[in-house]
Amino acid sequence: MAAKKFTKADIIDALYEKTGMNRIEVRKAVDLFIDEMKDALMRRQIIELRGFGTFEVKTRKARPRARNPRTGESIVIRSHSVVAFRSGRELKQAVWNLTGD
Repeated sequence: MAAKKFTKADIIDALYEKTGMNRIEVRKAVDLFIDEMKDALMRRQIIELRGFGTFEVKTRKARPRARNPRTGESIVIRSHSVVAFRSGRELKQAVWNLTGD
């Protein structure tokens, strides 16, 4: 069974309940935080959230002979950028003993 998703709305609700701040202010703060992260990544800056992890933009090389798994057709994939995430030590340790249900 797949894990339940924890959405942006869930984060807003949780912060609203924990802080007692106005829900609209919490939503604005979360939106601003996400926008700042996007902007930093667009500038190719590395985002380090100590204890949680690191986000960075990496470039994937072009692949002239890739295959579409659905049709089997050969396709060319040009080089492109992707966001990569590396979990931090504290996050790794926190989830280490979780078992698959």
